[in-house]
Amino acid sequence: MVDEPNSGTGPAPDAEPNHGFDDSRRLTGANRYFDSPAVTLTPLGPYADDPRAHRLWAAHVRGMAAQLAWPDPEPRVIARGGTTLLVFRAPADLLFTATEVNEWAWESAASSLGETGFDLAQDLGADAAAIFAARVATEQRPELEALRIAAVAHDVLWIEDDATISLGAGEGSRCYPRAELPAPSEVPWAQVHDVPTVLVTGSNGKTTTSRLVAAMTTAAGFVAGLCCTEGVFIGGDVFLRGDYAGPEGARQVLRHPRVQAAILETARGGILRRGLAMQRADVAIVTNISADHLGEYGVQDAEDLAATKLVVAHAVRERGSLVLNADDGRLMAAAARLPAATAARPALFAADFDAPALVRLRAAGGSTSGARDGVLRLSHRGQDYSLGAVESLPLTVAGAAGYNLGNLAAAALAGMLLDLAWPAVQATVHRFGANPLDNPGRLERWAYRGAQVLIDYAHNPDGLAAVLQVARSLRPKRLLLLLGQAGNRDDAAIGELAATAAGFTPDLIVLKELPLMLRGRVLGEVPALLERALRAAGVAAERIELEADELAAAFALLDRSQPGDVVVLPIHTNLVRDPLRARLELVHKI
Repeated sequence: MVDEPNSGTGPAPDAEPNHGFDDSRRLTGANRYFDSPAVTLTPLGPYADDPRAHRLWAAHVRGMAAQLAWPDPEPRVIARGGTTLLVFRAPADLLFTATEVNEWAWESAASSLGETGFDLAQDLGADAAAIFAARVATEQRPELEALRIAAVAHDVLWIEDDATISLGAGEGSRCYPRAELPAPSEVPWAQVHDVPTVLVTGSNGKTTTSRLVAAMTTAAGFVAGLCCTEGVFIGGDVFLRGDYAGPEGARQVLRHPRVQAAILETARGGILRRGLAMQRADVAIVTNISADHLGEYGVQDAEDLAATKLVVAHAVRERGSLVLNADDGRLMAAAARLPAATAARPALFAADFDAPALVRLRAAGGSTSGARDGVLRLSHRGQDYSLGAVESLPLTVAGAAGYNLGNLAAAALAGMLLDLAWPAVQATVHRFGANPLDNPGRLERWAYRGAQVLIDYAHNPDGLAAVLQVARSLRPKRLLLLLGQAGNRDDAAIGELAATAAGFTPDLIVLKELPLMLRGRVLGEVPALLERALRAAGVAAERIELEADELAAAFALLDRSQPGDVVVLPIHTNLVRDPLRARLELVHKI
């Protein structure tokens, strides 16, 4: 997958927030602190971590909420890893006003302790309640609320953004400009309906799993709408290119009139910046949790990240299912603490079909998938199914790509939970991955002048280790590796990536620069960190080279390859992947 250049929100980055605070609108919709909409703020200044200021902030929030006749906001101070977040519940249709209330409450609290320079608290002064009440009257639209209530009554999806309101999903959707909303009686409710919807999140495997589910729904006769970090695809055709693993991609799919089943990759960045685009899904999948992107938006450790990924549980329908990786202890522990996760019907996958958690769930009538005696199996509604010998499934690369076994199991569970025809699920598992373009950018396998080439994203240590393990299983004469990283990881994470690479003893490592992904670092800084960590891990200097361009680096490795070599190319963008693939296809045809 592409490295979330826009945090899963679409093709262009959002504007920088004002007032020196993180954008309070990030955690609107389903969020990781409450089961209802909330706003959050990261305080700055000398009183940011002062308990006195926190108590005053909470008092101001409660007081203003009472004056505005809002429900109990339940203000919380979340302190993790040196970052403080101020969070409270807010009415779903008044989140912009709630954002300003949050900033005003903090400025008022810090000002009362002696901090100066706040504009909002000073400008509002004693008239704050009256001003906020006027803003509530402007933001609150009775016709909007009436339409939302009607959507709930008709049991159809409601999606809103700054410009458009939509009811239902896919071929059953109807879209209206916010400025021209119909009365509920004017909506053709008999034609408005939802479509089967799957959310897919996790640290690794999201795109592969999403593509598998889309392929299964297509094989079952549906027009699949897929959004992921590669773009938006309708019926297998490219609709939009770019990073759409977030709310904007979900809206594009759910509002497209051809879509009969929606598969929505849901990345961490989109969840944290904008919440979820929808309130309901039939199935949500969490593939795994890996310590990646830590230190951003209040996510300080893997436990925070697990809670963030599990936001998708909030959207699961009453009779929907949450598919979890039972082998991931942090994920399972986080799910056990989250009411929304425990309320959904569980479905579990694991490497071992007879793992204790899967055995217990099957005994309780739940659905599970995993391997037994070299065969991928699935149990659903009391019936066992065989998905085939693990080594015969193309995505497993003769069993070496064990991580893809989990992706296959998760996708197969989703297919059965959607009530897809069993032959469609089974046939997809048996064929998917045989062609490199079934899953572009994810463990693509190519032959190149006697060498084998693996193209993958492999953007964190776990992902890189998985691909390198596959490479070693191919028994290469030499192992050649391309290595780079985006700049929005800390030094320790970049060093861990290099140490992971060194552990597989490549014969040649070409370090690449990523000029479009510096993320606050200067040119040369990330390659220098990688080289330092490689040398510290015992990699000899003569086995390390540097290229200032990702495509040039990939071509350099291909030019250096010899028959019997395995070349591993973790590629970050389609800008590089497309011309690289064109060269590989050309040689393949020759």
